[in-house]
Amino acid sequence: MSLYFYVEKMTIEDSEFGKIEITQNDRSRSIRVRILADRLKVTIPVQSKPEDAMKFIHSKRDAILHKQKTAKKKQDHHPTRLDENTGLKTLTFEVRIERKERKDLYFGFKNGILTIEFPVTAEITDDNAQKHIWNGISYFLRKEAKRLLPGRTKQLADKHGFIFRDVKIQPSKSRWGSCSREKSINYSLYLMLLPAHLVDYVVLHELCHTREMNHSDKFWHLMDKVTNNKAYELRKELKKYNMPQ
Repeated sequence: MSLYFYVEKMTIEDSEFGKIEITQNDRSRSIRVRILADRLKVTIPVQSKPEDAMKFIHSKRDAILHKQKTAKKKQDHHPTRLDENTGLKTLTFEVRIERKERKDLYFGFKNGILTIEFPVTAEITDDNAQKHIWNGISYFLRKEAKRLLPGRTKQLADKHGFIFRDVKIQPSKSRWGSCSREKSINYSLYLMLLPAHLVDYVVLHELCHTREMNHSDKFWHLMDKVTNNKAYELRKELKKYNMPQ
């Protein structure tokens, strides 16, 4: 049995933030705002009212607008909402979305192109449609990640003298990669959305953690050593990219 209780979602249009989606949750103890490029998703306790959420948002308007501006810049690299006018290139394939006279969503992968066909009458930008589109894209991202990342990790490990245990691919949306004390490396399947040189940066980052489990000066010295003194530059560039939410 679920411990969550949701009431009907309330949506408010705002001239600056875009859509503001407010949902009550009986597990929430405070107002929480999730900032996306084109909207805000707000969770409030059941004893609170939508008016309380709007008051909270307006009290932090400048800070939220600043973070949303940053999210919009990141979206230029990784558009979260896809349609027939939005192209998407991954490390190994290109995504093309087309409207067709059909009744269902179709995915076809051939010659490095993932074609997504959807019905002419469908509203592709709504949340449910986007969820199905990204589920399909994620399926192929995972396949490509499993095909390429273990081998690339071994290549870079051999080149720089690292030892790791294994490589796993996960659907993480919070971090590009991680490394356990047992030297097991985990990558997000969304790593495949990055350009090749940043994929290598993340791989090297996790390999360096097989020796230094923190972000100490020793760690960054090691990162500089394996990136030709470009660790800071690459780290800064990586921050421009985000994962689809």
